[in-house]
Amino acid sequence: MSKKVIDLLNAARSRELHAITQYMAQHYELEDQDFGKLATKFKEIAIQEMKHAEKLAERILFLKGEPTSKPDAVAKKGQTIQEMLKTNMGLESTAMKMYNEASVTCAAEKDQVSKEIFEELLKDEEEHYNYFENVKDHIDQLGAAYLATLTG
Repeated sequence: MSKKVIDLLNAARSRELHAITQYMAQHYELEDQDFGKLATKFKEIAIQEMKHAEKLAERILFLKGEPTSKPDAVAKKGQTIQEMLKTNMGLESTAMKMYNEASVTCAAEKDQVSKEIFEELLKDEEEHYNYFENVKDHIDQLGAAYLATLTG
């Protein structure tokens, strides 16, 4: 199997590990600030990212590679909700670009299964991006009134 594909899978896994730590850190901060509804959604997305990381690791192992356990960056802490959303949209946007390119490379390397994994993850990342963007837009338009709906 292709070392190039294993490297792509590991780069994606590293990005997923970063997203997990980022979203969980935000979950804890939001929960502590009594933004329970938003905190719960961030935790749900983090769990989806955990499943992505696991799927990538399983594929790497199948291809006789060694799954990375190192996130590609350190989680940012102490951000406002608007800053969190901007950070998260950046993570998801980067993942979408990475996974689109990776699926093309996997096809060129004749690894249809890895290509399909990247395409599956891409759909989830698009949904995450859409969620973060919608919340940001609601905050931009409605401000404190919308934030009040996210408490408890």
